[in-house]
Amino acid sequence: MNAEQIQQLIAAGLPCEHVQVEGDGRHWFAVIVSAQFEGKRPIARHQLVYATLDSEMQSEAVHALSMRTFTPAEWAAQAR
Repeated sequence: MNAEQIQQLIAAGLPCEHVQVEGDGRHWFAVIVSAQFEGKRPIARHQLVYATLDSEMQSEAVHALSMRTFTPAEWAAQAR
């Protein structure tokens, strides 16, 4: 599994404005921007992302994923 495949899985399962994934083949870091995160706490946001990778995480194709999640407004404020 590579970063592009993980990005595609996340984007296919969650409407995103931005997805960026980096990693070493087993341990991954993602930045994800989605309107679906509006009004949700970080744990709920992470659960939405993990749901897009469920089978890959169960099979350990993706061993670990850390992430930063943003709403579009939070992402815009971050860019300033």
